[in-house]
Amino acid sequence: MTIKWADIFHSDASGWTIVVRLSVGLAVFLPEGIQKLVFPDILGAGRFARIGIPLPDLMGPFVGVVETVCGLLIIIGLFTRLAAIPLIIIMIVALISTKLPILLGHDVWIFHLASDINRTGFWSMMHEARADLTMLLGCIYLAMVGAGPWSIDGLRTG
Repeated sequence: MTIKWADIFHSDASGWTIVVRLSVGLAVFLPEGIQKLVFPDILGAGRFARIGIPLPDLMGPFVGVVETVCGLLIIIGLFTRLAAIPLIIIMIVALISTKLPILLGHDVWIFHLASDINRTGFWSMMHEARADLTMLLGCIYLAMVGAGPWSIDGLRTG
């Protein structure tokens, strides 16, 4: 099976897919990516170091740029399927590195249980993971269906 560029841009998704794109791109990834770059001690490299992400001084800005660029691409609907893939990876790493320790109630591998977490276990993890899971599912949806007709991808194939 050969994937063609037209397949990457094509989308039979509803025009309402724009709501998912704006939720994923505008409400979360674009502003979070910018904040990782503007406030590195709190949300970027400093936070990454506290939770045990390797090479935090490199990974903090890298993730900030990826979230910013991919968030913007999703907002405008350009290369939407491709832009969703790194965001899916980021969300999986976020769930493993920050939510798995909450579920288990202790550090996991190289990842540390955040010091401000007062409750652990399944329901505490689900509470803390709700936004991460929502963004993961939104990105999976966009990777599957594409940007929809109200997008640059849609204009390219429309």
